[in-house]
Amino acid sequence: MRNLNLDQLQTLIAIADLGTFAAAAQALHLAPPTVSLHIKELELRMDATLLVRGRKQAELTASGLVLVDEGRKLLTASHDLMERVQRRASGREGLVRVGVSAGVSTRLLPMMLESLSLRSPGVEVRLEAEGSAQSMRRLGMGQLDVAIVASPQPAAPGIQLVPWRVDPLVALLPATWDAPEKVTPEWLSQRRWASFSAPTQMHGLIANWFAQAGYQPRPFLALTYPGALKSLAAASQSAAILPLEEVEDQLHQPGVQIRHLFPTLLRPMAVAHRQNLEQNPAIEHVLAVLNDFASETR
Repeated sequence: MRNLNLDQLQTLIAIADLGTFAAAAQALHLAPPTVSLHIKELELRMDATLLVRGRKQAELTASGLVLVDEGRKLLTASHDLMERVQRRASGREGLVRVGVSAGVSTRLLPMMLESLSLRSPGVEVRLEAEGSAQSMRRLGMGQLDVAIVASPQPAAPGIQLVPWRVDPLVALLPATWDAPEKVTPEWLSQRRWASFSAPTQMHGLIANWFAQAGYQPRPFLALTYPGALKSLAAASQSAAILPLEEVEDQLHQPGVQIRHLFPTLLRPMAVAHRQNLEQNPAIEHVLAVLNDFASETR
């Protein structure tokens, strides 16, 4: 037995709603013989009489009433399915796997996710904490769709790298410390300071900042979570070197103070993604939101 024809079902429902074959034909933009053929074929397929033509209008039989009631659900489900397929094809719906390195601001992430949910509510993002090198490998293997990584990165086949943000690093210090206007490697090397653990890009940047001034101090503590580093300074335990946008919420907190570094230390980031976006059009929606949060100095 062949499957139910939804066009024929729609014709039956139109007759039930409008009362006559002629009115259904006009509403569906069909020729009257086509409407009659739809009903004839539908009755043959169901092996049941569905309509009885009266003088003024067609009446549903008991079998026709059942088919119309359940048929409405089928047509609604069919329309919903088509809409969902179209949303997925246009990128308005879908899952995007995003690798995020330790240096990405924990303040920016919620803002970006909120922006995406407002602009593209059907797009779901799955965040995965990864180092930059691991994110690049997983992009190449198709296990990630997008990654926010340290810059620069080696070129990789099929992967596009776009500069994203260039943010200054600053020192977050306990408020009780007598600190200079700008923190130098010499001054900080003589005090307790904490930073990101190896082998993150942040660790390498900070180590090189000290090394260029002739210092190789070891951090008091090395962590991967920015929030923990901020709490150390707030508890007067040590200084913390962090991206400026990570500590902007601390500007008016009484327990800490923020100082810029001298020489200036910048943290460049890039957005990496697979070049073939046709496999998952939702990626373009995520990239658009990331672009909104790109820094002007990229």
